[in-house]
Amino acid sequence: MSMDIDAPVSIAHRPSIPQSSATILCCNCGAPIDGTSAAGALCYDCIKLTVDISQGIQREATIHMCRDCERWLQPPSHWVTAAPESRELLALCLRKLRGLSKVRIIDASFLWTEPHSRRVKVKITVQQEALQGSILQQTFEVEYVVAYHQCPDCAKSFTANTWRAVVQLRQKVPHKRTFLYLEQLILKHSAHKDTINIKETQNGLDFFFSQRNHAEKFVDFLTSVAPVRTKKSQELISMDIHTSSKSYKFSFSVELIPICKDDLVALPIKLAKQIGNIAPLTLCYRVGTSINLIDPNTLHTADVATPIYWRSPFASLADVKELVEFIVMDIEVVGPPKGRFLLAEATVARASDLGVNDTTYFVRTHLGGVLHAGDSVMGYHLTGTNFNNPQFEALEDSNAYASQIPEVVLVKKHYARKKKSSKNRNWRLKRMARDEGEMLPRKQDQERMEQDFEMFLRDVEEDTEMRNTVALYKAQQEKRRAEKMEIDAAEAASVADTDETDGDDELPKIDMEELLDEFDELHVEDEDVIQPG
Repeated sequence: MSMDIDAPVSIAHRPSIPQSSATILCCNCGAPIDGTSAAGALCYDCIKLTVDISQGIQREATIHMCRDCERWLQPPSHWVTAAPESRELLALCLRKLRGLSKVRIIDASFLWTEPHSRRVKVKITVQQEALQGSILQQTFEVEYVVAYHQCPDCAKSFTANTWRAVVQLRQKVPHKRTFLYLEQLILKHSAHKDTINIKETQNGLDFFFSQRNHAEKFVDFLTSVAPVRTKKSQELISMDIHTSSKSYKFSFSVELIPICKDDLVALPIKLAKQIGNIAPLTLCYRVGTSINLIDPNTLHTADVATPIYWRSPFASLADVKELVEFIVMDIEVVGPPKGRFLLAEATVARASDLGVNDTTYFVRTHLGGVLHAGDSVMGYHLTGTNFNNPQFEALEDSNAYASQIPEVVLVKKHYARKKKSSKNRNWRLKRMARDEGEMLPRKQDQERMEQDFEMFLRDVEEDTEMRNTVALYKAQQEKRRAEKMEIDAAEAASVADTDETDGDDELPKIDMEELLDEFDELHVEDEDVIQPG
């Protein structure tokens, strides 16, 4: 039985008719809009005019700043450092606003205000979905009032007996040159930034800290730049018997080695043999993390490490206060240079003996590279001098070293300086702000401090190695001009001595390339020229 299969029937193609969108009129302005996507029968322009997406966001707020440390309060109790119109300050301002978390921030920037107005204006652009399918973007301004509020750290610094740790830095020497150099190292590395007070004492400085770890960090810095020994102690302040919590105050005693640059040192004979068989009578030419000594007769050098020194401490034989001026009559180089030292044989006479007697001294010196006939040089006069020093007495009693004790030990070249040279320097040094205590120094103490500071400035000028470790700044131009006018007026009123003029031309100069430019912006006291108290 066969089945009938129908033949395919062709169906005519019907063209598709495009569907037109439903167009309605805006209920507010009558503009034609797409009714399928319009929300609330409003056009986009009317939505922008009638809907405020920034509603609920503050337009005014208050931010707090500590005027002492210039930090800003980040609620609830965190203080942050932020420069004016910086990203950190902008983030702090945005966190301060309530309701800003409900919208999306597109842009934010500062608007200019008067620096003394205590107002900060911020322009903020936000974005949010207003109605279904409609995204709006608006820009508005927020004004912040800057209110002063003292932070807890500054409050402690202005309140007595609020420190938790103190570092007592001491050195038993008759001058302050080592402390002045150490002060420049502290300033250069900003090691004192965590201190709440610095107090000057008779033999040193006291650094007060609000936290124990800050004091330990400062002690570590001192150990890395100077030969010191430390001792730690603690005192119980209070104790809670219920929670067993205790509060302590910590004291760190830091003692510097009492040997300074240009000191004459008599080593124990046993120690001199242990550190390289150097002659026991030496000069200290540098003090770093160890004591660097040199034998002027042979240019042999040796280092005395800090642990070795404190194992058997000894004092210096003579310091810079006992230097005597000599005049070089003749000098002859006898050896090759060793670093910045050059061995020479010189004939010298005391400056006070010229025209009185003909006494001269024949010495060997390490200053052959800087001394010439006719120059002035500072040195130690050992002939006829009595030293109350057990190490020097051991040298005099020794058969091997008694005959090697020289009559004169030359230390450094002396430059004739006029009074104006100390005021006409083109460089300055920073000084730390410190508390001098309840009583001001006496007049003689003030003069001694001025002499020590002037001697330190001369060491910086004459010693290139020392100059490389401190930060020198350009002098203020206005002050230099005023000082120059005063000096010119004084010179016009009195006739200058020709010998002083010739000597001033040989003074060591510091190049302007070695000086820094930020001195005027540091707001520190310029104490290069110290007026007598």
